[in-house]
Amino acid sequence: MIERTELIEAELDTLYLISQVLNSTQDLQAKLQGVLEILHKRSGMRSGMITLRETENDAMVVTAVHSDSAVKPAQPVRYQPGEGLIGTILDAGSTLVVEKVADEPRFLGKLGLYDPELPFIGSPIYVEKSELVGVLAAQPTNSLFLGERARFMEMVANLIAQSVKMLRAMERKQRDLLSERDHLKQALIKNYSFENIVGHSAPMLKVFDSIRQVAKWNTTVLIRGESGTGKEVVANAIHFNSGCASGPFLKLNCAALPDTLLESELFGHEKGAFSGALAQRKGRFELADNGTLFLDEIGEISASFQAKLLRVLQEGEFERVGGTKTINVNVRIIAATNRNLEEQVTEGTFREDLYYRLNVMPIHMPALRDRTEDIPQLAEFLLGRISAQQGGRYLEIKDSAIRILMKHNWPGNVRELANRLERAAIMSPNGIIDRDVMVNTGLEDEIGHHVALKPQKGPPVDLNDDTLDDRERVIAALEQCGWVQAKAARLLNMTPRQIAYRIQVLDIAMKQI
Repeated sequence: MIERTELIEAELDTLYLISQVLNSTQDLQAKLQGVLEILHKRSGMRSGMITLRETENDAMVVTAVHSDSAVKPAQPVRYQPGEGLIGTILDAGSTLVVEKVADEPRFLGKLGLYDPELPFIGSPIYVEKSELVGVLAAQPTNSLFLGERARFMEMVANLIAQSVKMLRAMERKQRDLLSERDHLKQALIKNYSFENIVGHSAPMLKVFDSIRQVAKWNTTVLIRGESGTGKEVVANAIHFNSGCASGPFLKLNCAALPDTLLESELFGHEKGAFSGALAQRKGRFELADNGTLFLDEIGEISASFQAKLLRVLQEGEFERVGGTKTINVNVRIIAATNRNLEEQVTEGTFREDLYYRLNVMPIHMPALRDRTEDIPQLAEFLLGRISAQQGGRYLEIKDSAIRILMKHNWPGNVRELANRLERAAIMSPNGIIDRDVMVNTGLEDEIGHHVALKPQKGPPVDLNDDTLDDRERVIAALEQCGWVQAKAARLLNMTPRQIAYRIQVLDIAMKQI
């Protein structure tokens, strides 16, 4: 009775110590090794071994071993279902007790771990009632109370199961997060590849060449151009096609913040640096370390802040607001502006040394009016995005609408074109954007007589082109004749009555010139 009481006390003490190990912050391997050591030292269960099921098959691989004389195998040791004592437990799914290992024909001794004269107890490790994930095995130092010791081993196996369950859940979550990260990263790279900078005109081919050249090096880039020309798209393309594509890519519009907030936003601040600074905060430069920082509207920053920015660009170091510690960073700077910096340097509103530090590799984005031949391709690309935003809705733009677009001056550049096409898509009930839909967006009103009187670029539309439908053919003829029905009728070999009927049937809105 005294021996049984001592055994129960030792087992309770062992369970407590094992629970502490399993609740520690160590990795699973260290936890399992610690469990076997406690079993060996505190409960008289020697030659401990834990196997865990491999996720890709039903085999059990030896994960942890503890013995005074055991040597860790050079290669992983595995047990298949039904193979040896471990395989038998895996197959049966229940605790196995052997009174003497030497008398057990199924014993394989793969590890050279067990004493053939001692008993053997192996218990399955269940995460759920039906999910067996491993086996806990050890040898009692004698044959006393094997039933009680088997139940004790089952309790230890249950404690191990909880740790394994939590680890498996964390591993699945981590795999899902990594998979989602990789998916999003691939989507980013795809979204900001060269294919998403649309254009085949000579000015755009020059831009593509500049991007390919500058992406190879970690040099500062200054993107010039009017608002809405796609400077941010180019900045994205440079980063995601460069050697620092795996690093962070941060953006900041310098015109959106006053100097005090701009300094805190870029350099960060220490706790208590100013009213409201309740905690330390890293700035964009620090967060973009080993990556890219895109500074939009760089021409808007004040003269006082230009000096602070120049130091970071030249030395790669700064201090947080309210701090004294110098922080060094490796950040690639891409700046953008629609301002005439040369003029600002002459006027003294922009530092000359900062201008030269930024203008290492300039890229000039052409205005849309200077590359009107890209408008058809741009319209198709933008309509694809608008279609996705509208749930995959079918959208089609007719040549008659394209011709209207190509005659506009586009003061808002590509941003204005995207806005106009989205408006046209909303106003088109069937998703087909023709001349009338485009006129209904207000584009014709803004152009006025300029549309009809401005000479067309290139040859007139071929009225015999089989790809034109009746409506487009009639509109093209009217446009070529200044919307005079009689002249358009002669071009189409019709009578004035016939073309008037066609205009009515095809629901063509006549322009008054």
